[in-house]
Amino acid sequence: ADAQYQFGNCYFYGVGIEINREQAFNWYEKAANNGNIISKCILEQNYNKKTSNKKNKNAEIKIHKTIYFEGLRRIGINNYNGIGTKQNYKKAIYYFQKAAENGHKIAQCDLGDCYRKGKGVKKNSKKAFKLYHKSAEQGYLTAQFKLGYCYEKGVGTEVNETKAFELYKLAAKKGHISAQNNLGYCYDNGIGTEVNKSKAFELCKSAAEKGDISAQCNLGYCYNEGIGTEVNKSKAFELYKLAAEKGHITAQNNLGYLYQHGEGTEKDLNKAIYWYNKAAESGDKVAQFNLGYLYQYDEGTEKDLDKAIYWYNKAAESGDKVAQFNLGNCYDRGIGTEGTEKDLDKAIYWYDKAVKSEHSAAQYRLGYCYEIGIGTDVNKSKAFELYKSAAERGHIYAQFNLGYSYQHGEGTKIDLDKAIYWYNKAAENGIEVAQFNLEYCYEIGIGNK
Repeated sequence: ADAQYQFGNCYFYGVGIEINREQAFNWYEKAANNGNIISKCILEQNYNKKTSNKKNKNAEIKIHKTIYFEGLRRIGINNYNGIGTKQNYKKAIYYFQKAAENGHKIAQCDLGDCYRKGKGVKKNSKKAFKLYHKSAEQGYLTAQFKLGYCYEKGVGTEVNETKAFELYKLAAKKGHISAQNNLGYCYDNGIGTEVNKSKAFELCKSAAEKGDISAQCNLGYCYNEGIGTEVNKSKAFELYKLAAEKGHITAQNNLGYLYQHGEGTEKDLNKAIYWYNKAAESGDKVAQFNLGYLYQYDEGTEKDLDKAIYWYNKAAESGDKVAQFNLGNCYDRGIGTEGTEKDLDKAIYWYDKAVKSEHSAAQYRLGYCYEIGIGTDVNKSKAFELYKSAAERGHIYAQFNLGYSYQHGEGTKIDLDKAIYWYNKAAENGIEVAQFNLEYCYEIGIGNK
C-alpha cells in the first residue's frame, strides 16, 4: 500500500515520469483500498483530478501537502487510540510531531494534549501551552478553548482569568460547545468578568442542548441551585441522569445525592449507592466520601466500617478535607480500624491534613489533641491557635474553648474581654457550659451583661 501511494505521488508531481493526475488518483485508490491512510485522505478531498495548468498547480501542490500531513496526523490518532493497531503513544507522538512541525494546526493541538497529559512523552505543561498557542493563532477553535483553560488554571503559564474569559468567548462565538459551557462557568463565578447568572444559565443551556455532557451536568446544577433560573429539582434530576448515563463522573455523584435524599425523584438508597460507586470507582473524591459515609452510618446498605475506611481513605488521599477529618476521627476513636484499636499517629496525620484545608472541625479536634496531649505532646500555644481558627469559622465548641483559653491564659495572655466575647458567642449558639461560665464571670465582676 505504501509503494502504491508513493507511485501515485510520482504521477502527481511528475517524478521520473510525466505528470498524470488521473493515473496518480488510480494509484491512490489502490493504496487506499489496501489501507494507506494518507491515500484515503487524498481521495476524501474532491479537488480537480485532471492535469492542472501552471496557474493553479502551486495551489494544488499546497493542498496535496496539507492532505499528506493530515494523513500523518490520522496515523498518529490511530496509534494513540489503538484503532486498527496496538496502542502506541510514542508512535503517535512521532506522527503528531511530523505534522505539527509543518504547521498542521490540529496536530499541534494533539501534540499539546500529549505533553499536557504525559502520554508517550514526559509531561511538560509549558510545551503544551506553547503548542496550544501556535494552534490557536491559526484559528483552531479547540486550541483556543484549551488555551483558555491553560490561562484559567495556570497550566504552563501564569493564571490570567481575563485572557481565559476572552479565549472562551472567542471560541464560543464561533460555535465551540465546550467553550460555551466554560464561558457560562466564568459568568457564574466571575472569572475574568462580572458575575452574570442569567448569561451563565443561557450558555449552559445552549451547550447542553447541543449534547455537551459537561454542560448538561452544569445545567442540572443551575436548576438544582436556582442559578439564573428558578429551582427545579425534577429538571436537575433529568439532566444529571442524562449526563451520568453518558459517563460524566460529577453527574453520577450528583445523581446519587438526589437519589439519597429524594430530591427531584423518589428516594432510592440502592440507586444512590449504585451511582456513588460509579463515580467513586472513577476517582471522584466527593462520591468516595459519600460512599464512605453511607457505609459508616448504615444508610441504604449494611454497615461496613472497613468499606467506610476504604472509601474515606481514597477520598482523603485525593484531598477531600471532610474525608480527611472523618478518617482522622475513625483512627482517633478506633472506628473500623483493625481490632477497633485507635491509631493516634494516623489520627493526628489526617487531622493535620484537614486543618491545612481549613476544616473547622479538624482545627477544633487537633487543637484539643494538643491541649490534652492526645497522640502528641501537650502544646497549649498550638491548641490556642487552632481553637482561634476554628472559632472564627463558627465552630461553637472552639468558641467556648477559646474563651476558656483567654480567661485562664492557656496558650496566650489572659484577656478577659476576649474571654467574655467568645463565651458570649458560644452561649448564643446554645453551648450550656459557655452560658454557665458567662454567668459566673458576671457574678465575679468580669464583663457586663
